[in-house]
Amino acid sequence: MSRTARTAALAFACAAGIGAAAACKSSVPPSPAEASGGAKAKPLTLAVIPMGTTHEFWKAIHAGALTAARELGVEIIWKGPFREDDRNEQVQIVETLTNARVDALILTPMDDRALVPPVAEAARAGIPTVIFNSALTGGPQIAFVATNNDRGGEMAGEHVGKILGGRGKAILIRVNVGVDGTTRRENGFLRAIKTFPGIQILSDNQFSGVTTETAYQTAENLINRFADIDAIFTPNESSTFGCLRALEDHGLAGKIVHVGFDSSKKLIEALAARKIRGLVLQDPFGMGYRSVMIAVAHLRGQPYEKNVDTGVYLATPENMDEPLIRKLLAPDLSILDR
Repeated sequence: MSRTARTAALAFACAAGIGAAAACKSSVPPSPAEASGGAKAKPLTLAVIPMGTTHEFWKAIHAGALTAARELGVEIIWKGPFREDDRNEQVQIVETLTNARVDALILTPMDDRALVPPVAEAARAGIPTVIFNSALTGGPQIAFVATNNDRGGEMAGEHVGKILGGRGKAILIRVNVGVDGTTRRENGFLRAIKTFPGIQILSDNQFSGVTTETAYQTAENLINRFADIDAIFTPNESSTFGCLRALEDHGLAGKIVHVGFDSSKKLIEALAARKIRGLVLQDPFGMGYRSVMIAVAHLRGQPYEKNVDTGVYLATPENMDEPLIRKLLAPDLSILDR
């Protein structure tokens, strides 16, 4: 495909009626050779497809991917579903960008099985896929870049157990069915809590959904149902914020031990005020950065790691001002405005 035709196809992919998906953005101007009309070589174009685009976590992924793209002189298309539970839209995005003949896909699947067929189709078309953040079951991926989500959940459970002194009643609010990453966090939390025989799980089968509003409603229902909650674990940004709001509205923020996952401005403020007692942190900037680096290394025939653990950390009111924790709580997103 010529560069002109390919550019047109990519423009169509960004505009072609994929629901309410966030706008596509590309990075990096043409190389000097292209700008001067000299060499015919074109920069690589990578499609980065998150589960969603609104949470701070995804913005940090975008910033990391964009930073790597600019360092390497490649282009990225950033496109994700508006809702993090719209599997059909994410499948359609993958199919559309595959048909547009991008050079590689960088994908976090919102369903570990539903995205296998479109990833396999991309592979048959000669387009490799790097999976990040949440695993794909059996798909033809060239690398996996993610947090150790099992360990993240365990850290949350250990922290809850320590604060409660090994005794009390706790609730796990799950996120959504079929998402490997959050499922691992949830199961890790339960494994850790089992090491504290004096802690009873009141509920572990309620799902928050993927929005703050549905998480708020789930948390409120549980607060109204159980009068003696000592602790709650919420395994992603939206469930953590929704639960925080419900606890605040019931006058229970800071009284019930709340440990969450990921970060945002409001969650940082709540951590400082001890309304949240812990936030398990990933390195989303590093995840986006490493994923682009690996995809480009593969395309250029260079060596790369096939399984990358980007780290998991626990922020508390006591350590939140330490340099590393502060950086993970509030990654630099300024590149998104340039």
